[in-house]
Amino acid sequence: MFMDLTRITGLDIHSRFRQAALARGLIFVLCLAATAMTSVHSREPLRPQPQQRSVIFPFQSLHAHSSSLVETASGDILACWYIGSGERTANDVRIEGSVLRAGAAAHEWSAPFVMVDTPHLPDCNPVLFRDRLDRIWLFWVVPVANRWENSVLKYRRAGSTDENGRPVWDWQDSIHLVPGEEFVNELREGLAQTGLHEEMWAEYALPYSRQLLSAASDPYRRQTGWMTRNHPITLPGGRILLPLYSDGFNVSLMAHSDDDGLTWAAGRPLVGAGPIQPTIFPDEAGNLVAYMRDSGVPPGRILASRSIDNGDSWAVARDTEIPNPGSSMEVIRIKDGRWVMVYNRSEKSRDRLDLAVSNDAGITWRDVRRLEPPVSSAQGKYSYPSIIQSADGLLHLSWSVSGGEGESIRYFRISPSDL
Repeated sequence: MFMDLTRITGLDIHSRFRQAALARGLIFVLCLAATAMTSVHSREPLRPQPQQRSVIFPFQSLHAHSSSLVETASGDILACWYIGSGERTANDVRIEGSVLRAGAAAHEWSAPFVMVDTPHLPDCNPVLFRDRLDRIWLFWVVPVANRWENSVLKYRRAGSTDENGRPVWDWQDSIHLVPGEEFVNELREGLAQTGLHEEMWAEYALPYSRQLLSAASDPYRRQTGWMTRNHPITLPGGRILLPLYSDGFNVSLMAHSDDDGLTWAAGRPLVGAGPIQPTIFPDEAGNLVAYMRDSGVPPGRILASRSIDNGDSWAVARDTEIPNPGSSMEVIRIKDGRWVMVYNRSEKSRDRLDLAVSNDAGITWRDVRRLEPPVSSAQGKYSYPSIIQSADGLLHLSWSVSGGEGESIRYFRISPSDL
């Protein structure tokens, strides 16, 4: 269904154009409109076949969360997640991995092995990536003093794998980003365009935007706390874009490298009413689309934005009509041109997980597969999905599962012809 732009933005089209022209230019709004006109056309999805799914390791009592997948040069599927007695406040949290060898059945994952375990600190939000040199990267964050806003962004890199398919790490470092003074101005302009309601305030309860701008003026705060969640991408010219977000600022940002990961720089902030944990992918015109988790005010909706300059800057994020319960999702553009999304189709909870497809560049979405049936929140939840397409065309997915049996990471694979 095609929708009126005024219904999406809540603004008169002409006044919206005038505002956007003052902030970033008319072309951003035109790009954003194509992204914002989004709805979900649902039908009862097909049930997944048993041989297509498994748990990567048996259900157990520790907290297992935030998985990521990558295909290695040999065709194996490598998975990772973090596991421990909690999240940022639990210093025993470590990152584990497992390997599914090329051609193996869906349940034949290797025994979990430790990929990262920083002494006396938690390791969280791991993300796997394979670059154009066939090196495997593991990005993650270490929340210093057990606070997300103090997180240090880290990576390990492997130029090869061993006989069991495990990465052989040959380099490790931290990524230090230095958003400049322009970060404050970009944040101010973006917040002004969101139309946040801040009439109620007092000196002891300053407005939301005022607090953020005050924090942004501090170089230390804007240089720390940038966290990973979804896959990086490599652009046709070789640039690597690493999507990041901040729980301190409730905005997103892309780190980029134009020298195969030797050095990294920060782009401009992606601002909106709480857009975090971006998933990014190219559209048909070669521009970039970002979908994000909604950490703002109701109603819960996936937020969307576009970039026309290789991820340096982004239009202000706007609500789509796709429900979001304050939970991460991931979207990829597969080889046949369709967009595929794995997400919690709910405004309030993570008690179901669905796979959706768009055949028209995100204008409409159709649910094609119910990955986890709805349950009560007390029975379980499904979170933080990851999706990739392997060289043979298959789609591989993983996500966190928690419930009465304990916690694990679910794995599922499907052919695009079955969507």
